Amino acid sequence: MNVDEFKDIIWDKDENGIVTVTLNIPKRKNALSNVTFLELYYAAEALKKDKTARAMIITGAKDPNSSDPKKEAFSSGGYFNMAFLKTIDPELMKEIEIADIAQKKACLKFWDLDKPVIAAVNGLAIGAGYTFAIACSDLIYMSEYAWVRFGFVHLGILPEFATTYIIPRLVGFHKAKELFYFGATLTAQETVDLGLANEVVPHDKLLSYCKEKASLLIPPKAAGLGVRLQKRAMHKPLVEALSNALDAENKGLGKATTTYDFSEAMNARKEKREPVFKGK
Repeated sequence: MNVDEFKDIIWDKDENGIVTVTLNIPKRKNALSNVTFLELYYAAEALKKDKTARAMIITGAKDPNSSDPKKEAFSSGGYFNMAFLKTIDPELMKEIEIADIAQKKACLKFWDLDKPVIAAVNGLAIGAGYTFAIACSDLIYMSEYAWVRFGFVHLGILPEFATTYIIPRLVGFHKAKELFYFGATLTAQETVDLGLANEVVPHDKLLSYCKEKASLLIPPKAAGLGVRLQKRAMHKPLVEALSNALDAENKGLGKATTTYDFSEAMNARKEKREPVFKGK
């Protein structure tokens, strides 16, 4: 898949080799489907192969029907819709691994990248909409209006993108369990204070600030190879652990998505009511 074939994301490379990847499904608040994850995989591959591409920024598209910056979305999470799967082009379906709910393929592709990746979180980031950013970016800058929710427990499922391994090592085991077990919601500043993002930035300056930061990681302002070697040195020792975590998450998600509680959560969401779980 070439970058000009993307449907869910927009690839834009500037004259400095900084690629901006925009999650562009505003009608569903940039929720990530199997197709989106596949396109992100190919975006990472394109960044790796393109010698003129030096860094990547990932952000979310604005809703064209709203001018309120407080209602913007980075990503509202994973897109669970079985009917949608039937609409995917058969050729694309050959590349999609339905059992890879934790997105091992995309996660390890980004983890293998040695070029810097920055997440510009411009609005709400729920579930996979934030675990993706944690696992796949090197730096996370948040709009003052952004917020995060680890709402997996409300769906009867568990986190993905190896964040059951990564987040406890960022915030500590007990805090990570608190975030996951209670489906915590965090403001942008709380996210930074916990070490789950780098900095809160004024909303209207977020993208330009991220581009400025990216420019400081590549020539001529930085020894780009030095940055890439540092990233390789930090990432390589963790590949096996991440792979194991992704396998465990896939096993758990495969089980969780067949339960009564997951079905109840999905039905409750459609019917706009509180779910009544049975623990089975």
